Amino acid sequence: MSPTPAAVIVLSAGDGTRMRSSINKALHRIGGRPLVAHALYAATGTGAAHVSVVVRAQRDAVAEAARAVDPDVLIADQDEVYGTGRAVECALAVLPSDLQGTVLVITGDTPLLTAQTLSDLTRHHESTDAVATVVTGIVPDAAGYGRIVRGADGTVQAIVEHKHATPEQREIGEFNSGLFAFDAGHLRDTIGQIEVHGEGGEKYLTDVVGAVVGQGHSVSAYVLDDLWQTEGVNDKAQLARLGKELNRRIVDRLMTESGAVVIDPDTTWVDMDVSVGRDTVIEPGTQLRGATTIGADCTIGPDSTLTDMEIGDGAKVVRTHAELSVVGPGASVGPFAYLRPGTELGADSKIGTFVEAKNSTIGKGSKVPHLSYVGDATIGERSNIGAASVFVNYDGVTKHRSYVGNDCRMGSDNMYVAPVTVGDGAGSGAGAVIRKDVPPGALAISVAAQRNIEGWALQKRPGTAQAEAAEAALRDRGDAAPATKDEAL
Repeated sequence: MSPTPAAVIVLSAGDGTRMRSSINKALHRIGGRPLVAHALYAATGTGAAHVSVVVRAQRDAVAEAARAVDPDVLIADQDEVYGTGRAVECALAVLPSDLQGTVLVITGDTPLLTAQTLSDLTRHHESTDAVATVVTGIVPDAAGYGRIVRGADGTVQAIVEHKHATPEQREIGEFNSGLFAFDAGHLRDTIGQIEVHGEGGEKYLTDVVGAVVGQGHSVSAYVLDDLWQTEGVNDKAQLARLGKELNRRIVDRLMTESGAVVIDPDTTWVDMDVSVGRDTVIEPGTQLRGATTIGADCTIGPDSTLTDMEIGDGAKVVRTHAELSVVGPGASVGPFAYLRPGTELGADSKIGTFVEAKNSTIGKGSKVPHLSYVGDATIGERSNIGAASVFVNYDGVTKHRSYVGNDCRMGSDNMYVAPVTVGDGAGSGAGAVIRKDVPPGALAISVAAQRNIEGWALQKRPGTAQAEAAEAALRDRGDAAPATKDEAL
């Protein structure tokens, strides 16, 4: 059983000026989640009794994003004293004063950090006599990072920032990740004793490590091999790089754990909350966003973007943009289809090429194969809607709903002027404008008798290719001379 920390503190108060954005760094998104949400999922995944997020810049927006993950998260406001040490001090103020056990401190901009790693850190920390543990990594060149200076017994003696490091210390490859575990009591006793530095008036959390060592206590290091989990986001280039690595891990998990088939992982983008069933094939150029769930034995893509979709087993969705809709088992969508919110396709139904649907229900086995718009409509089972049909749902003020029953055979180029109901087993002719209800089994037509105006092309388009072709055809057929101008009207 994994040990449980008493609390996790998430540091997310920074301005993030290097992002060069009007959006707080904590709110930039990868994998379908803002950065602070990634940190919160890792924190809450440990089972900690208390989770606190330290906020300042764009305070309300960051707090809202945190509460979207954990409604019980404790919000700590950092004042005008800057620095990680002050941030932790503010977080401790909202945690229980008698808190005992391990307190983890993580940053809100390390989106690849996992709950498992935090649990492992807790286990490591509690297995030693240390009152503080720093998560470290080892690289060939740690330029820019704080260096871990160890004693002869392997314990951490100091964390030296790069700018203050001696030439010998700069040769050290072990760096400070900014992630820590502390004994709650020692942290509370020590944090208030550290000094404010420089003109900016900052308090550094790393000073706690030095203070603990000065008190004669032990500080350990937990070396993390997966350095991606320690990397934070400082600018949009790092955001993109971490987003790509996160996506690679998500796609790998779909294949190795869920049994999906991803044809081209490099062009497939999947959010954290997406699930895909076994033997579903995801073709290149596909984006699966939000809380999309896809069943088994489906074909998705290529070139499809699905957001918050529910796709049933065996469905096929090709070159489609769709959101907040349901595609039933065995249904077929696309290519070049657009499913807008509120669309629900029954089992074995079909939305075909260049079809748009919105707030509509298409029953089991029904088809809308070509070039149509279905808006605010309910279509029963086993019905067929002819090509180039439009459900005219808006009268300029209010939207209305149309109903087509079961086993209907509707003609091409139909206009359904809502509200209107077509009964079971009814049909319609091509070009019908359906303004009135159609009784069950009836055929709706709304066409006038065809009238041909002889000689029109010769009289109205003289000298054109159209007129010349008509004249040649008439001559070849041996027809009488074209009608006069008066006759052609």
